Amino acid sequence: MSAPIIRTRGLTKRFGDFTAVADLSIEVMPGTIFAFLGANGSGKSTTIRMLIGLLRPSAGTVEVDGIDVIRRPRRVRDHIGYMGQKVSLYQGLTLRENVEFYAGLYGLAGAELEQRWGALCERFALGEAEAEKPEDLPAGIRQRAGLALATLHRPRVLFLDEPTAGVDVRSRGLFWELIQDEADAGVTVFVTTHFLEEVEYCDWAAFIDAGRLVANAEPEELRQRYSDGYRIEVTLPPAAKESAARALGAVAREVADIPRGLAIRVPALDPPVLAALDRLVAAGARLDIKQPQMTDVFRRVLAASGTAA
Repeated sequence: MSAPIIRTRGLTKRFGDFTAVADLSIEVMPGTIFAFLGANGSGKSTTIRMLIGLLRPSAGTVEVDGIDVIRRPRRVRDHIGYMGQKVSLYQGLTLRENVEFYAGLYGLAGAELEQRWGALCERFALGEAEAEKPEDLPAGIRQRAGLALATLHRPRVLFLDEPTAGVDVRSRGLFWELIQDEADAGVTVFVTTHFLEEVEYCDWAAFIDAGRLVANAEPEELRQRYSDGYRIEVTLPPAAKESAARALGAVAREVADIPRGLAIRVPALDPPVLAALDRLVAAGARLDIKQPQMTDVFRRVLAASGTAA
């Protein structure tokens, strides 16, 4: 099993008497999308700033790609890409001029730059925007350009702080497709977001509240632990209800009559549940599956941690 590419132990940041992040210990595995979630002011951005070496912790340790970020903050920056809540494109310069500026920071020039930017420009659909200034571009295109620049030097770890804030739903979907492409290529993505439904795109989710880690697991495990489970409506003929109820009763937490068939609740879509449902579908039943919403999961996480949602 590979070692974590991001690891913190007891990471803490105090500003005077105020503790913004307290005793944070997390591990992020290579090539995964790690969602770091919490309300505004919970400590998300402070954590990212410590992870990328922009803010020195008050206590604890942090390693990124094998580098001690506290001792060598400048060295780690060659290994990472970063995109903040406000896309770091310089106004007054065209997108192409921004590309050349950022490329210079990483020693990219000439044919190497043209090859790399040409591939990114095509992949992120930025060709028509190259001559435009950032202030004249729609928000969705600015976000894509910001992500393209953050990956220009092929970082091993990509930090994204609220990357889809302020863009429309369609642009958010396209943006997440690009993020998933990065992860598929082996890049580790550490992302903060207040759109809890975006956890569906992620391999792992950690919730922070008032600077403290209150949940840290795969999204499916969080659903099982902090929700009433999946509700599944099974539409079938009245004559098939009795036998279906017996079959589902062996795998479901609840089985209830509804006008068009049965409604069941299960903690997870595990193999026994799926096998029972497959048999019903093969016999002509129709399914409507409603999974627990991550907003409800978050409320229960906060309630379990003793914080009012």
